[in-house]
This record gives sequence, C-alpha cells and structure tokens, in this order.
Amino acid sequence: MLGSYGLQPHTPTAELFAAELLANAQVHTKGAYALRIRYDGGRGRLRVAVWDQSPALPPGFGTEGVAVPSPEAESGRGLHLVRACADDYGGYTLRELGSAHGGKLLWAECRV
Repeated sequence: MLGSYGLQPHTPTAELFAAELLANAQVHTKGAYALRIRYDGGRGRLRVAVWDQSPALPPGFGTEGVAVPSPEAESGRGLHLVRACADDYGGYTLRELGSAHGGKLLWAECRV
C-alpha cells in the first residue's frame, strides 16, 4: 500500500507501529479493534492508528508519565518502541470527542 504513494522507505516504521499498536489492543483489551493508516502529503506525515473498545489510555499515551520497561522484562516494550521511533504520538478517548462507538485511538506518526 505505501509503495503506491512512493513511501517504500517508511514501510518498516509503519509496520512496527501497526504491529505494536495492534498487539497492544489484542493483549490488553476485549472486543473489536481496527487499524487505520493515513498519509498527509501536505504535512509530510504518515500516521498509523489503532482503535479499540477500551477507554483506558496506556502509560505514555495519556497524561500520566511514560512507562519504561526494565532491562530484565520479557514483554512490555512494544509501546516504548513506538514512542522511541515516532516523530509524534498520542492517544485519546473517543467518548470525550462525542463518538457513539467509544473506546480509544492510539496513533504514531513519522515524517515522510
């Protein structure tokens, strides 16, 4: 998909964002989740976002501090990798925006 926009060099970063955000939704939430990829040529940004049904924002994507995994941890590095590789990232609870579906959206962007 990214190749049709000439964004092949950004495929590994987009794949990392998608894999880790989707894995977070699968492991830590119940119910449906969905991937959304958006290219904004005017801003020179590629955004990868995942919606899920849980309104709880993970540490580092809400207002609380960033969670850094310990060197001995065997899991829990996914969102830390996303934050480290993204040029910008964030998350918001959709019910706060008036969405009928609720849940949250986590996103990460890279410059293209």
